[in-house]
Amino acid sequence: MADLFAFKILTRDQWDRFRADGVFEGAPVDIADGYIHLSARDQVAGTLEKHFAGQDDLILAMVDLAALGDTVKWEESRGGALFPHVYGRLPMEAVTTKAKLRLDETGRHVLPAGFDAG
Repeated sequence: MADLFAFKILTRDQWDRFRADGVFEGAPVDIADGYIHLSARDQVAGTLEKHFAGQDDLILAMVDLAALGDTVKWEESRGGALFPHVYGRLPMEAVTTKAKLRLDETGRHVLPAGFDAG
């Protein structure tokens, strides 16, 4: 895939644990599925709607896929789209930036300024 970066959506508790440990082993759904779910830029809004609706105080972490090497596999998922999956641990060194995600007055997540979803 041409994408150089992907995104991981984390709860505040998951982010705090990730920062403390320096590595992310996965959310419960990641552990159950055997890999860490990431989203490409154009998939973030759909992932938020499907899996995080109504949840406030989330963290959107931008992940440098090159730093993860061959642990990243692009696999078919929702609607036949290819999603990046990490088969291994996610080191903090691979996170290039993060943003807090809040809900607007309608209950929808507000993406960071300048975040182009497509």
